Amino acid sequence: MLWGIDPLLDADLLFALRRMGHGDEIAIVDANFPAASTATSTVTGAPILMAGVSSARAVEAVLSVMPLDSFVPDPALRMEVVDDPVAVPPVQQEVQQAIDRAAGRRVPLVGIERFAFYDRAGEAFAILVTGERRHYGCFIFKKGVLPPE
Repeated sequence: MLWGIDPLLDADLLFALRRMGHGDEIAIVDANFPAASTATSTVTGAPILMAGVSSARAVEAVLSVMPLDSFVPDPALRMEVVDDPVAVPPVQQEVQQAIDRAAGRRVPLVGIERFAFYDRAGEAFAILVTGERRHYGCFIFKKGVLPPE
């Protein structure tokens, strides 16, 4: 165990997060997402598993050590609901709250169409698979930079 590090952040995930640079992306997806087939083109080459954990809790853990990119207008993306792109289901509302707490300000989740999400996730540095069983618990985050000391 380590002090100051969320216990959900295991060695594989911490290694991936540490290797990510400014502008790299991580997809945090639900249990239904085709992560194994999508992750073949990611840098890590295989999904990182966080079974039994909700999307919001996984996002909270990741954003406890990873800043969001402040140089782009949309560093946080969510998979849009098919046939209702403006809908924001409860799982996405919970993740929005986790993002805002971590950032200390409002950072809106921007919708991305389902198949465009799959394509973008396939280009991500890493894919983190949660145990989230609610539909549309899929997100992409762009890594920012640490401020000077």
